[in-house]
Amino acid sequence: MTKSVFIKTFGCQMNVYDSARMEELLAPLGYQSAAQPDGADLVILNTCHIREKAAEKVFSELGQIRRWQRAKGRSGGRMLIGVGGCVAQAEGAELLRRAPFVDLVFGPQTYHRLPEMIERAARGETGIVDASFPADDKFEHLPQARRGGAVSAFLSVQEGCDKFCTFCVVPYTRGAEFSRPAAEILAEAGRLAAGGAREVTLLGQNVNAYHGAAPDGGEWRLGALIHALAELPGLARIRYVTSHPGDVDDGLVAAHRDVPQLMPFLHLPVQSGADRVLDAMNRRHSADDYRRTVARLRRVRPDLALSSDFIVGFPGESDAEFRATIALVEEIGFAQAFSFKYSPRPGTPAADLPDQVPEIVKAERLGELQAVLQRQQRGFNDACVGRVMPVLFEKPGREPGQLVGRSPYLQGGHASAPAAMIGDIVPLTIRAALPTSLTGELASPPGRHAAPAHRAMPA
Repeated sequence: MTKSVFIKTFGCQMNVYDSARMEELLAPLGYQSAAQPDGADLVILNTCHIREKAAEKVFSELGQIRRWQRAKGRSGGRMLIGVGGCVAQAEGAELLRRAPFVDLVFGPQTYHRLPEMIERAARGETGIVDASFPADDKFEHLPQARRGGAVSAFLSVQEGCDKFCTFCVVPYTRGAEFSRPAAEILAEAGRLAAGGAREVTLLGQNVNAYHGAAPDGGEWRLGALIHALAELPGLARIRYVTSHPGDVDDGLVAAHRDVPQLMPFLHLPVQSGADRVLDAMNRRHSADDYRRTVARLRRVRPDLALSSDFIVGFPGESDAEFRATIALVEEIGFAQAFSFKYSPRPGTPAADLPDQVPEIVKAERLGELQAVLQRQQRGFNDACVGRVMPVLFEKPGREPGQLVGRSPYLQGGHASAPAAMIGDIVPLTIRAALPTSLTGELASPPGRHAAPAHRAMPA
């Protein structure tokens, strides 16, 4: 009997990947994806705990879902409600206390047990919680990934984090670092490519800490994995996120030098430009360490563009330390960046630190930092105007006859082009730059294109 499931995904790319795997896991049970939550037989919130007030947003969503659940009950049906992901991992008992109508609560490492939990709920069991860290590998219990049709796909290669930054909940919600065997990753990537994926983004909470079992014994780091992925037919682009400066080893630097499929865009969080703040964050690198890492990468890949994460107003941050962050940003230069005011996460060491920075000071610092970052991003995009850049078309655009895709630097790119070009890497002459995207026109007549990786970084 066909049933419907609606999954709402919050947060990171890893959650997007997990939600897709949940849908695949539920398909043999007769569940098909629903476009809307109202009327669905199963509604799952796949949650994220990184942003401020994440739990409150979940409870707000649950309030609306509860109304749909009641409506379905009045019509003689039943709607199961599940909450998964990092909020569920961190606050499972509180979730059930405040929302006792929730049927299933499960963490990021236990969603492979969804069929069992749904069966228990169908038998009338209530308050089902599984927020453990199983010793077994959840990927061994998931069905073989069967996703197809997407031009750009996510691929989880590593989970968890052993760094224990004092502001971060990830080690507590995702657990210790775990790397999937390389053969398993290569097989999944091969299926994605055979299904039409031209680009894969390798995912991990600390992806460049990857140390998976090699197909012939031994161990591969991320650089070796990237080299092997580049040999797969049809796979034209490789990206990875999120990385840590301390795990950029020589093999990864060599991959940036030697693998043309590896895109010249790297998200490398630094968080602060002040060494005392970095030490208080337990980041395990200094500002100069970060500078040296960037220099190593740019020596082998001069066209490399960077993105980063920044936290302002960390406990005890002085004006001089904030100025050190601004100086680092001005020195390095970023094509994109994410920046936030520090907000305490319950259970993390930084939440109990003295000298919490006043909210008004944090807001002022964030505004100043974002102005610099936005100027750099706009300057980077403006420098692309007049250049020819390869854009991987992914889907139709908003306008009739328009396609949208991504440049090597992850900028959105759109142009008038036939729908048959979806999945092609097409050279576009860039005519205009917007704050986060580029507009262009085909640099050659319509036809099958396979443009080489872009090697001329905007000046």
